Amino acid sequence: MRDVLVIGGGVAGLVAARAAAHVGLRVTVLEAADAPGGAVAAHELAGLTLDSGAESFAVRRNTVAEFIDGLGLAGEVIAPNPAGAWLHLPAIGSATGSAAASVSVPLPQAGVLGIPGSPLADDVRRVIGWGGAWRAYLDRLMPVLKIGREHSLGDLVRKRMGRRVLERLVEPVAGGVYSASAADLEIDVVAPGLNAALTTTGSLSGAVTAMRSAAPAGSAIGGLRGGMSRLVDALRADLDLYGVEVLTGSPVTALERTGSDQEPSWRVTVAAEPGTAEPGSTMEGRFVIIATPGAQALRLLAGVTPEAAALASLDWPEATAVELATIVIDAPALDAHPRGTGVLVAVGTPGVTAKALTHVSAKWAWVAEAAGPGRHVLRLSYGRAGQDSPVARLSDDDFQALALRDASALLGVDLDPGAVRGFARTLWGDTLSPATIGAADRVRRVRETLDAIPGIDITGAWLAGTGLASVIPDALAASTRVRHAALGL
Repeated sequence: MRDVLVIGGGVAGLVAARAAAHVGLRVTVLEAADAPGGAVAAHELAGLTLDSGAESFAVRRNTVAEFIDGLGLAGEVIAPNPAGAWLHLPAIGSATGSAAASVSVPLPQAGVLGIPGSPLADDVRRVIGWGGAWRAYLDRLMPVLKIGREHSLGDLVRKRMGRRVLERLVEPVAGGVYSASAADLEIDVVAPGLNAALTTTGSLSGAVTAMRSAAPAGSAIGGLRGGMSRLVDALRADLDLYGVEVLTGSPVTALERTGSDQEPSWRVTVAAEPGTAEPGSTMEGRFVIIATPGAQALRLLAGVTPEAAALASLDWPEATAVELATIVIDAPALDAHPRGTGVLVAVGTPGVTAKALTHVSAKWAWVAEAAGPGRHVLRLSYGRAGQDSPVARLSDDDFQALALRDASALLGVDLDPGAVRGFARTLWGDTLSPATIGAADRVRRVRETLDAIPGIDITGAWLAGTGLASVIPDALAASTRVRHAALGL
């Protein structure tokens, strides 16, 4: 009988397990994959150790940096190249259907999720044209007709600033960050405080300016020298130190409540073989923390109580699959960083299938140093919410060829297929977005339902929000509740 069973060995599960073990509880982590870490992972490519998942974290409130310091990585947090990203867009007024009908321009800096604080600024006009800029400026003259909260980010932007700001500035950012349309994003989740600032300042551009002024100086994101996977390595080392058992290749297929409200206990069933539902061993614990992705968590909750089973019937968004193509290539022409640190692609831009490109070796100095002069690392992202994957049926060779063509178009440089030194494809699937409309109500229902069941808690990005700055505090909070119950506090 363990004190705590943690189902899921991503960062949320590892953080929760560490906090429980630090107060002397006996903890076991069950992870379905062959290695822990979840979306914070690494792969070896052309002699380089590169992030295959998350590559950065939001620096707001310094939450992640303080946690990293506590793992012995003080001084290893780094800022990215401040050059910023570009946009790849359909040319205004041109016929679609060819790559010649697209343009590349720098992403304006003084904005929030692409919403401009100064619609008539030169860098904004280059994106939306004079017509779009004057339409966006009308926001300054438009009264706030409704006192209250808007929900859809896309609807708000379209009403206040017009179609060009929405389609050419906000949608590319929304797709790159959340793999979703701005119309489906809950404002209070993706831009907390924007509604309140809009009411106070009387305009959307004024709200953006106020939020930017209140934000701390410096980069909004940070990374780790050597890659974010070092966070997982440090967590594993600490878990080993405190005797936490981490069982990989151990997918949990069922969760059963075996105790009472006064003395809770749980039994989990682990599949006999990874990738199958065939029952194998069982394991028991006094408390359980579910830290899996959303779809798996809802399946496990179906066997707990009727109220927990009903959570699966809420209006959850369709799970989104995102596939990444990582290319290591010898291309001295990219030494000039022709598109800054990467490119965001607007929906419907001709000649390109990818939704975003990160010029990894331009963004992170440690990657450039490891790769050496003339060698570059590119990462392209494919897949948007509500759409079939454009690359799911491609062979690795065909996917590599497509990614190289897209990279050439996005970077404005002809890249030689013979100069490719490494290629990898990574699929991140079965992801429920924590940012779509109605997310706050769904999360509240999940938490209230589990609060009524002694001995169980839940955490993860699908509830906490996108990124480590949301995931780590939520995992610590879940573990704190379990620790207090386990210790009778």
